[in-house]
Amino acid sequence: MNKVLTVSPIPDGRVMVEMADGRSGEFDVKPYMKSDFFSGLMNEAYFSKVRIVFKGIGWPDGQDLGPDTIAARLVEVESVSGEKNGPGSNA
Repeated sequence: MNKVLTVSPIPDGRVMVEMADGRSGEFDVKPYMKSDFFSGLMNEAYFSKVRIVFKGIGWPDGQDLGPDTIAARLVEVESVSGEKNGPGSNA
């Protein structure tokens, strides 16, 4: 099982995460905000309170996303050298 090592909010309802498998990138939380349970994340100040919860990410009122969900939809970002971060990369 994978886990999130770091998380930080970035603009437009996304978070930057680093996974234990060596991948890092952006995860778009916006699709989840359509449900009532996650709608509070539309408030930017509240969204910025994201933190690691168990092996995934979460917010103070109990909204959370597991590491498998995040890993499956993670959009890896390119490093300064233009290489993707992740297993087998030199980044």
